[in-house]
Amino acid sequence: MKNILVILGGGRPHGNTRQLAESFMQGAREAGHSVRLVSLNQTQVNGCLGCIACRFGKPCVQKDDFMSIVPAIQEADLLVLASPLYFWTLSAKLKAFIERFYCLAEPDDAPPLGRYEKYPQKDCALLMTAADEYFWTFEQAVSYYRFTLIRYIGFRDKGMLLAGGCGDTNGKPQIHTTKHLDDAYRFGKNIYREEDEGCMI
Repeated sequence: MKNILVILGGGRPHGNTRQLAESFMQGAREAGHSVRLVSLNQTQVNGCLGCIACRFGKPCVQKDDFMSIVPAIQEADLLVLASPLYFWTLSAKLKAFIERFYCLAEPDDAPPLGRYEKYPQKDCALLMTAADEYFWTFEQAVSYYRFTLIRYIGFRDKGMLLAGGCGDTNGKPQIHTTKHLDDAYRFGKNIYREEDEGCMI
């Protein structure tokens, strides 16, 4: 079984994104995985300042909550990023969280694919919600996720659930009127099913 860390990157306390994440977590827990949620609404994580103190063995100069999350990141097999769509991409809170991965990088004398540092090997997944559901609604968010998390940092992509059509941005959450919560539940329950079944053969 896997250790799964879900990072909730903003949104309303009981909004569409929170509901989507909770459905995913329910499925993952029922599959036997250990699941923990960190809400960036309740945990202060500032963007990287680029001071590079961490590259000289010094603690981060920022006195926020990121370093308290680092042990959970290191223990996790899977990081699940959950975000509402803000200005056609990930929330600023989630971007700030990703920027701070810089302190987790280590030197790499033979970097693959043009990278000049290496990061911990993790699986990664993306959960997103939006009011719109155009064919291009999540284009920028998916591009950022694939480029930054998968291609550059090198995490292994375990999939995305892009939940559009979740109601007017000025109204109450409407994700319960869609099939997205059921999809998220199945996503969480089955995310490692093939791997687990392979181990049993």
